[in-house]
Amino acid sequence: MPELIEARGIQFSYQQYRSENVPILRDFSLTIHEGECFCLLGPSGCGKTTALRLVAGFQFPDSGSLTLEGREIGGPGVERAVVFQGDDSLFNWLDAIDNVAFGLRMRGVEKGEREESARKFLRLVGLNGQDRKYPTELSGGMKQRIQIARVLANDPKVLLMDEPFGALDAQTRAELQDEVVRIWMQTRKTILFITHDIGEAILLGDRIGVMRRGPGSNIREIIPVTLPRPRSRATLEFGQLYERINRLIMEEVKLGREAVHVGS
Repeated sequence: MPELIEARGIQFSYQQYRSENVPILRDFSLTIHEGECFCLLGPSGCGKTTALRLVAGFQFPDSGSLTLEGREIGGPGVERAVVFQGDDSLFNWLDAIDNVAFGLRMRGVEKGEREESARKFLRLVGLNGQDRKYPTELSGGMKQRIQIARVLANDPKVLLMDEPFGALDAQTRAELQDEVVRIWMQTRKTILFITHDIGEAILLGDRIGVMRRGPGSNIREIIPVTLPRPRSRATLEFGQLYERINRLIMEEVKLGREAVHVGS
């Protein structure tokens, strides 16, 4: 698969008032191929969401290069769409169809055309017949489906998903994991999926990037997932891969604790 997103030697620090900058990413490098679902996970505080925000163009690296199709990412763009963990990005005064069609409306698409497109993507995410309900009338899982439908309606090259199911109950989360796989197989959109859930990463990802502990994190190892789809947590191969990734993360957590102990 051709390369779509490439990060090389990214350095990024947060500026703190009256104190030294805090290094979040140090020599962070990553390549994401067109059409793949790439999952990024690691210990808490390792900079997963920061990496996504850099790709989204919400923040900028201190140094290094970050490109999409060979062109530098200089800010947000319609070719990259973000699905956040919460539902704050939905407009409570708009019903489902108008939420999904909002981006098309901002681009000047005629009302009939944008509503037809919005209904198409509501059907794709399993919300057929829910088009006139408002966010306050919908469950958490349904709101996340609307977010996914909205980004798909704008036809981006890349979906950036920042722990989108983290606040949902286990059953709804499992349902939406299956939905993401189904939608990805239909659309073949490139996905960068941030998660702290190893099982979720194995279920979704073509490749999994395991990050080192922070501060100053980068990619420790990239693991290809060759299990056939649909995937089941009950297989021996799934369990073996889970233990391999869990061991890497636990090693990083242990190193972080040792570093704190030495510095105290």
